[in-house]
Amino acid sequence: MSDYDVFLAGRPARTTLDLVADTWSVVMCSVNTLRWREDAGGERLLERAFLIPGASTLARAGKGLRAPGVASTRAGTVDVAFEGRPHRREEFAMGYITTRDGTDIFYKDEGSGQPVVFSHGWPLNADAWEDQIRFVAENGYRAVAHDRRAHGRSSQVANGHDMDTYADDLAEVIEKLDLRDVVLVGHSTGGGEVTRYIGRHGTSRVAKAVLLGAVPPLMLKTDANPEGTPIKVFDDIRIAVAGDRAQYWKDLSGPFYGANRPDSNVSQGVRDAFWLWSMQVGLKAAYDCVKAFSETDFTEDLRRFDIPTLIVHGDADQIVPIDDSARKSAEIVQGATLKVYPDAPHGLANINPFKDRFNDDLLTFIRS
Repeated sequence: MSDYDVFLAGRPARTTLDLVADTWSVVMCSVNTLRWREDAGGERLLERAFLIPGASTLARAGKGLRAPGVASTRAGTVDVAFEGRPHRREEFAMGYITTRDGTDIFYKDEGSGQPVVFSHGWPLNADAWEDQIRFVAENGYRAVAHDRRAHGRSSQVANGHDMDTYADDLAEVIEKLDLRDVVLVGHSTGGGEVTRYIGRHGTSRVAKAVLLGAVPPLMLKTDANPEGTPIKVFDDIRIAVAGDRAQYWKDLSGPFYGANRPDSNVSQGVRDAFWLWSMQVGLKAAYDCVKAFSETDFTEDLRRFDIPTLIVHGDADQIVPIDDSARKSAEIVQGATLKVYPDAPHGLANINPFKDRFNDDLLTFIRS
């Protein structure tokens, strides 16, 4: 018997992992995350399991893996049963990478094949990409999506809420998972993250890029960018986030999905999901990120794009106006393809009919 730290429904707790030969049996729980680390000898150790109460789960240790307090396990494979259905680890996994400054970045990893890496918008997390993760994985690709630092399940750090650090965190995810020939997909702030990544790290590991409702080249109105959004708009966002962020997230879900339009059929469930994801970002991170997505100038980063690029934007986007973003980015990125979705809102990837169209356009672009 070996005591082991776990999280049950997000709460730290103690539980017992019952060691049976080379099998750990966790009764009445379904695995949500297995987190690994390497010891001084390079051996991978099971460091933490995030568990959700549910069906009985078995996790069998494979070669080079061992449980805390256990000397070794026999060679084999890593199999985990999710809700009673076995998955190979290469089919579905969740875990963490630790950045150079000690921040734990949570990621989802599903499917196999050419990797498609998703960067989410503000103030969300990787769950906002669930529809696309499932879609590309079922169509023969490997989908990877991470929670930005201090968002979702990543470390709630107070530092690094700027585009350079976001891009470097993305680079560490890509490098530590040894992803190559990557298709980068970024939505909104995530589009800025992808753009700054290419500006800082180049395209040696990147095959293609997709910018969806993305903030580049520059949102803020300046003398050089007179079409941009006045600083007062972003100051008002900061006031709302600092004052009553819970209500602000509820209100923001309306224009985000176009639910404030008279012809909208956006469900309350979609809006509730937006609120839930938003409440998982740290307050300082949410506040600081406003400056990052609004005041960062990505013009020079866009000029470094030397790969096929798809730019998708809704012409009814109330969050990132298309004329100040996608249309300008398409002029800067040589050879970029711009697809404008009539009547589509900012969060088009989460609602139909736009979601299905985007999924189809994404798959076509990946395969081309």
